[in-house]
Amino acid sequence: MHLVVVESPAKAKTIKKYLGPDFEVVASYGHVRDLVPKEGAVDPEHNFEMKYQVIDRNEKHVATISKLLKKADVLYLATDPDREGEAISWHLYELLHDRNLLGDRPVYRVVFNEITQRAVQDAVANPRQLSHDLVNAQQARRALDYLVGFNLSPLLWKKVRRGLSAGRVQSPALRLIVERELEIEAFNSQEYWTVEADATAPDEQLGQKPFTAKLTLFGGEKVEQFTIADEERARVVEAALMQAADGKLRVEQVERKQRKRNPAPPFITSTLQQEAARKLGFTTQRTMRTAQQLYEGVDIGQGAVGLITYMRTDSVNLAQEAVAELRDYIGERYGKKYVPEAPRAFKTKSKNAQEAHEAIRPTSIRNLPKDIKAHLSADQAKLYELIWKRTIACQMAHALINQVAVDLSAGAGNLFRATGSMVAEPGFMRVYIEGRDDATGADDDEERMLPDMTEGQVVDLLAIRPEQHFTEPPPRYSEASLVKALEELGIGRPSTYASIISTLQEREYVLLEKKRFTPTDVGRIVNKFLTEHFTSYVDYDFTAKLEDELDAVSRGEEDWIPLLEQFWKPFKDRLDHTQENVERKDVTQESIDEACPECGGPLSKRLGRNGFFIGCTNYPECKYTRNIDEGKGEKEEPTIVEGRNCPECGSELAIKRGRYGKFIGCTAYPKCRFIEPLEKPVDTGVTCPKCGEGTLQKKKSRRGKIFFSCSTYPKCDYAVWNQPLPEPCPQCGWPILTLKVTKTKGAQKVCPQKECGYAAPADAAEVEAVDQTST
Repeated sequence: MHLVVVESPAKAKTIKKYLGPDFEVVASYGHVRDLVPKEGAVDPEHNFEMKYQVIDRNEKHVATISKLLKKADVLYLATDPDREGEAISWHLYELLHDRNLLGDRPVYRVVFNEITQRAVQDAVANPRQLSHDLVNAQQARRALDYLVGFNLSPLLWKKVRRGLSAGRVQSPALRLIVERELEIEAFNSQEYWTVEADATAPDEQLGQKPFTAKLTLFGGEKVEQFTIADEERARVVEAALMQAADGKLRVEQVERKQRKRNPAPPFITSTLQQEAARKLGFTTQRTMRTAQQLYEGVDIGQGAVGLITYMRTDSVNLAQEAVAELRDYIGERYGKKYVPEAPRAFKTKSKNAQEAHEAIRPTSIRNLPKDIKAHLSADQAKLYELIWKRTIACQMAHALINQVAVDLSAGAGNLFRATGSMVAEPGFMRVYIEGRDDATGADDDEERMLPDMTEGQVVDLLAIRPEQHFTEPPPRYSEASLVKALEELGIGRPSTYASIISTLQEREYVLLEKKRFTPTDVGRIVNKFLTEHFTSYVDYDFTAKLEDELDAVSRGEEDWIPLLEQFWKPFKDRLDHTQENVERKDVTQESIDEACPECGGPLSKRLGRNGFFIGCTNYPECKYTRNIDEGKGEKEEPTIVEGRNCPECGSELAIKRGRYGKFIGCTAYPKCRFIEPLEKPVDTGVTCPKCGEGTLQKKKSRRGKIFFSCSTYPKCDYAVWNQPLPEPCPQCGWPILTLKVTKTKGAQKVCPQKECGYAAPADAAEVEAVDQTST
């Protein structure tokens, strides 16, 4: 028997059917071991020795692999075809070796870029050995992340507040968002005016065709952005042009040219994340989760089939057989003129790209989106169609765009320009056009047809229109534009962007509002602390250079231990210096050059648990505080709650507005910090499984998220995110289950005890009963 180990059970199921009865395919469920979660897991004093342990939740999967291995003649390690996958295979090999389970049986590394019968069988027929260069690069990356996170995070707890974290890639990403916000706040909008002419000209095909032209020359001087800076000047220009034109414009020059537009290359990880965000509104996590499902296999009526190639790649290469299939299909479907003379080859931008890999493409272009849509979830169908169209388009003929520019005079020294374009040959644009970030005008390919005009022709002037404008600050980052910026700066790897963005949100360093990132007060403080005291470690060039060195290790060009040594010593010196010389108040307080109205002491801008506020530096002797009015309108006065007093100090209660909405709080704040939600909790009637005294109540967090917690809080702090069900877990006996609803698995009854893992489908009647009791 041949034992094959992959990462996920979905992939195992797909591969099993391709290999036949002599092969047993089992899943490791991701990483089998990790660094011990305590100080000393990486030991710089002993060549950065790394101490690993089996991940608790995967011990049972290791046991299953060990049991099957005893019956096997050969072991194939078939984890994902990237650095992370190589590391998982190495960890599994080391673990089995340490437990004396390998014996003398051969162990092979198997890599396939797509889960198709041909690719899987070819990979098993042509195995290789583990790549120690890739493993060393992954170990170095893991060690660096540990050394940064395990040392900087406690420092942040001490100098700012508990629960914060810093990271080798996470912190430069936060810096990008904060710096963009500071640019926006420092931006001074400037007024400027443009002048446009509405005109009309006869056209044989279009009839009398109106068009618009923009003023480019006035009185012989070039008109630039701030040439006309206010309305008074705009009206002077308008009057002069009206008089000079006398109702007519003369065509001085007509420029016609045709340009080619080539298709975008096939998707790599980062461009898939960007385009899915632009066109589908997907988060990076949602994109990667859905792509993983398409890669591992979906039943499309003939058993599970891997529908796309591996989705963690930075190469734009396509296999020759895939290109041949694409060209054949394009010729059949769209005609020979849509097939370029030679296959298109794209150049990979990243110098560290793994060229042996492929871009993200369908495993077969013959799996048409419309044909398999019924077998896919909504997200899978949308993402697959996006990948399918991009792949088709990348091997199609270029588009031809006809562009026209017409200069029209309004008297001597005054010139307007009208521009237009139309698609002459759509080429690849018949299938797909790449999206844009922060587009400020119409797409180049939006047809803006002008009437056919000739030099010397006189056309009718309908109106002269001055238009007021104001310069705008740079836009906040969206997920797509943040991923693009990180990639362009060479920070991190596309496969990590989803987790980085998620961590920034979970730590409440940033908020995603209207699909744009805004830094929170805590995010600003953390960024300020790191940029001031760990400047080089959040420097974009430093981070990118370190990423290049890690890639050099993966290619066998550098050793990983010297790389860690070069990083660690100056980093440790900086840690020690900051620990000794920086006080918490230096980080969380900022002088505002204002005296306290109560004691006359200096006031400062300070970070509290709910963000920034103004407070007296003589605290606790003087307790003067006030909120910061950051230009969001007049400060809303608290509304006193009639007939109720604070249960802790007896003062009046008031409805206040906080950062995450309204709440009820004590008027004696900050002396008394009693708060409660504005909305009354809804009792579910389910007894608290922890204390057995209270019941679980439906409540809303400060950020508006629903959760369920014990009615006796703070005496009992038990809480769950999902709706509780009054029935015990049949697997571990915990007194309650919860109802969890997801798009992929639907409604499930789940044990809230994570170590248990019990989950079973919930029927419609149970879901309906819960809906009725929770409203």
